[in-house]
Amino acid sequence: MLKVLMLQIGVGAILTVVLWGIYGHVAGYSALLGSLTCAVPNTFLALRLAAPRWDPGAKELVRAAYIGEFGKLAITVAMFAAVFALVRPLSVAALFAGFIAAQLMTFAGLLINDGRHTEQSTRTNDGK
Repeated sequence: MLKVLMLQIGVGAILTVVLWGIYGHVAGYSALLGSLTCAVPNTFLALRLAAPRWDPGAKELVRAAYIGEFGKLAITVAMFAAVFALVRPLSVAALFAGFIAAQLMTFAGLLINDGRHTEQSTRTNDGK
């Protein structure tokens, strides 16, 4: 989870610098706000799933996932509402570019973990 969050923040920072350099400061901070609108709610979800529980059973984990996902959605909506209400001027294209780029890192993290899992399974099945 931490690697995915770091990827999201890293890609957001890189996109911020690139857009700031090419299109100016409005595009830069808009991209930063977009990536944070993705990373902050995902951090809430990660903390919710990683928090120690009194009952570590599957039922409690599923409950934590539901609460975490609902909270993530609520925080995302609140952050987008706050950005659209409070930030002027705003580059909407850069905002959504930052959000989408950070969100794609979630899928990249899944692919990285899937590749590592497949490699370990192959080694175990080959007996090496």
